[in-house]
Amino acid sequence: AALFLSAPAGAAEPGMEPEELPRVCGGEGGSPAAGRPPEGEERPEPPDASVSNGGDAAGGRELVELRVIWNKNKYDVKFCLDSTGAELKQKIHSLTGLPPAMQKVMFKGLLPEEKTLREIKVTNGAKIMVVGSTINDVLAVNTPKEAAQQEVKAEENKKEPLCRQKQHRKVLDKGKPDDVMPSVKGVQERLPTVPLSGMYNKSGGKVRLTFKLEQDQLWIGTKERTEKLPMGSIKNVVSEPIEGHEDYHMMAFQLGPTEASYYWVYWVPTQYVDAIKDTVLGKWQYF
Repeated sequence: AALFLSAPAGAAEPGMEPEELPRVCGGEGGSPAAGRPPEGEERPEPPDASVSNGGDAAGGRELVELRVIWNKNKYDVKFCLDSTGAELKQKIHSLTGLPPAMQKVMFKGLLPEEKTLREIKVTNGAKIMVVGSTINDVLAVNTPKEAAQQEVKAEENKKEPLCRQKQHRKVLDKGKPDDVMPSVKGVQERLPTVPLSGMYNKSGGKVRLTFKLEQDQLWIGTKERTEKLPMGSIKNVVSEPIEGHEDYHMMAFQLGPTEASYYWVYWVPTQYVDAIKDTVLGKWQYF
């Protein structure tokens, strides 16, 4: 009688090779035993692994390890080798908060957004350099216009007082003239009926001011001559207390379009300063 032996369950028929299970790239997703060769036997790597272009790592996509460097920060990232540069920018956005449009990503030059990491030959351990600033950083640098104007104004306020500037110092260092008119601090007085005298001009010479109201003129007199100026020709009048002698001012009459035309007078008694300005600029004083 013929003896029939049945093959063990699951054994392959003669001439039949066991079916090879699909290999998952990147070591993520799938069963740990999937694609594992029998113990003690090495399975040769296929010359060109089959890679899926959809899904995630669990779907069999090959991952590559990257080091992203931005603003002295370093991020170790596993990313799909078949993702594009644009997708990598989105990943960088999630790590750094840096919007893709504000990223400059470098790998052997500027990273092309339309190509995959595989196409530009990114390998494990590759360094990806990122340059760019977050929106908050940009806003912090671009100071609002109003704040900038306030800074300029504050800087102007820090400027050296006029009386400390070299051109004025050389006159003020001569000291108070012996025949200067007395001052009354904290009081405003109308212009006296006599010329204001006992003052210096920018050359250190004596000068007097005579206000000819009936002729609408200011006469500036020195030892050499007297200039008769129509009030309307004087563009502006500025003054500043003399440091250490605040009961006297230094004063300038603007005779032309720029500050270069200022005619400086020193040691003007403080009680007459407002009356001089108002009279010259057309605001008559009635006391």
